[in-house]
Amino acid sequence: MKKTAVVTGAGSGVGRAAAIHLLKEGWRVALLGRRLESLNETASLSGSATQCFVVTCDVSCESAVAEVGRQILEEFGSVEVLVNAAGTNVPRRSLEVLASSDYHEMINTNLNGSYYCVQAFLKQMRVRRSGTIVNIVSDSARQASPKAGPGYSMSKFGVLGLTQAINAEERPNGIRACAILPGDIDTDLLALRPTPPDAVARARMMQADDIARCVMLAINLPPRAVIEEILIRPGA
Repeated sequence: MKKTAVVTGAGSGVGRAAAIHLLKEGWRVALLGRRLESLNETASLSGSATQCFVVTCDVSCESAVAEVGRQILEEFGSVEVLVNAAGTNVPRRSLEVLASSDYHEMINTNLNGSYYCVQAFLKQMRVRRSGTIVNIVSDSARQASPKAGPGYSMSKFGVLGLTQAINAEERPNGIRACAILPGDIDTDLLALRPTPPDAVARARMMQADDIARCVMLAINLPPRAVIEEILIRPGA
């Protein structure tokens, strides 16, 4: 049976890097994201486009996630791995200036989107009594900071709680979850900072591929082992 995975936020950053690693290891991968062009580019970069199921989806919309989940299960038959990598932030992020609409966008995408995707695939994982869920969180789920902003930190604290809840409740069903908590990564999300870092600062950061390697570690361990959290920060 083919190994099957779903990756959200697969059009860029950590989601793209994780999807490419999975495809190169022989997985069939459903690539989820908002922009079809970016998803197709990920498929092309992997060199395994025939192993991809590309589908656009706004993970902040519960009904859209449920429908896409149905399509993926119809296409693949089952899903063994879910990687929740979709996430966003906003430039005006401090408590003083954070708009209600921006706050809700972060909560809906980062937290609710992860929850909706988990619920879309958890039931069939229970039936099969196996499954791995990897949530890309942030070190701001450990300590809030002005750099991340309150809305982002709140959403990521929530995803960390979701990961812990999966392990607490679903371990008897053979399902495990890993929260990866990265520090600064050189991705497109940096452009949304109030003052985007320059090239020198970016050069000291981790790369999306570094985090993707953590994703693969969590996935490739035998089912008897679970990495519940990985806190990873730049070494420089």
